[in-house]
Amino acid sequence: MFDALSIARDLVRCPSVTPADAGALGVLENLLKAAGFETHRVTFGEPGTADIDNLYARIGDQAPHITFAGHTDVVPPGDESAWTHGAFSGEIRDGFLHGRGAVDMKGGIACSLAAVLQYLADHGGKPGKHGKGSISFLITGDEEDLSVNGTVKLLQWVAARGERFDHCVLGEPSNVEVLGDCIKVGRRGSQSGTLYVDGIQGHVAYPQRAANPVPDISRLIVAISDEPLDHGSAQFQASNLEFTSVDVGNTASNVIPGQARARFNIRFNDHHTQATLRELVEARLARAAGNRIKARIVWEPSNSNVFVTEPGSFTDLALAAIEEVTGRKPELSTSGGTSDARFIASYCPVIEFGLVGQTMHQIDERAAVSDLEKLTRIYRGILERYFA
Repeated sequence: MFDALSIARDLVRCPSVTPADAGALGVLENLLKAAGFETHRVTFGEPGTADIDNLYARIGDQAPHITFAGHTDVVPPGDESAWTHGAFSGEIRDGFLHGRGAVDMKGGIACSLAAVLQYLADHGGKPGKHGKGSISFLITGDEEDLSVNGTVKLLQWVAARGERFDHCVLGEPSNVEVLGDCIKVGRRGSQSGTLYVDGIQGHVAYPQRAANPVPDISRLIVAISDEPLDHGSAQFQASNLEFTSVDVGNTASNVIPGQARARFNIRFNDHHTQATLRELVEARLARAAGNRIKARIVWEPSNSNVFVTEPGSFTDLALAAIEEVTGRKPELSTSGGTSDARFIASYCPVIEFGLVGQTMHQIDERAAVSDLEKLTRIYRGILERYFA
């Protein structure tokens, strides 16, 4: 029951490619119920999206309340014949647990569950000093896809019940090279958009009768992205705007296209909000386009805002637990992409610490058995310090 490797293996054997659950939440729910947790399976959906099953479980009803968050959904395995071991085999070979989700992030969930079960077994089945405290699990099923029917709505559902979290540990694979090298304490925000430039379609032999948007969009791409958005801040690296595609939808070589479009994404730091960022980019576009070029930006909806958990007692106790097990003092980092921590940060301070992320999303994803054991001990150390 308290073995992270066994729990992780059982989770990996559930082919829970978003939006399928494939029994993964049931594995966790059964163990949590047996340990005395009050569990809730909550399904959310909306038109145009798949219904997503989520799990919330809590033991205790007093503060302080620490929650362990994660997702059991995984990305597709790709060409399964290319895997050395089956993508959902959960095979243990050569000191590694093999399979999709072993690192991202079923292994991390298994370690947090094993640590909590061990802690409760050693403390009379109750969290905190004299039973005063709460531990919960916030597990979603759509982090790898749209992230609309998972953590966002589950957090709202918990809040509507009158519950609040004091701190959160998210078990995403935060470490870069070796266990203990990095804690994520923040993330840059993310904003995407599409630049449209309108021209006039025509025959290439008669350019005077047309207006070619291709040279214009090339100039605008340079004008928008050439100048830095900022030079970084105390907690974050510099924001960056990257164009990711340019298209005119034209299959003919003798036709000047009538429109060109270019998609881009911005990863932004705490110098900006989504509103001020859009204003900055729109101003650059207006200056470069002038009155001649007909251009506009269509912004995509985004719930990926910048956040940071400031150093303090919570990060200190996590650092101490990690250093005790690994002998390393991890960097407090805000690098990388987005995660569900961006939603959790609106409810309580959150840190991300899990396994080493080198093989996540890859063929032959795998987690070292020794790392699963160490991560369980680290989570156990966090609990002991948290409720001390």
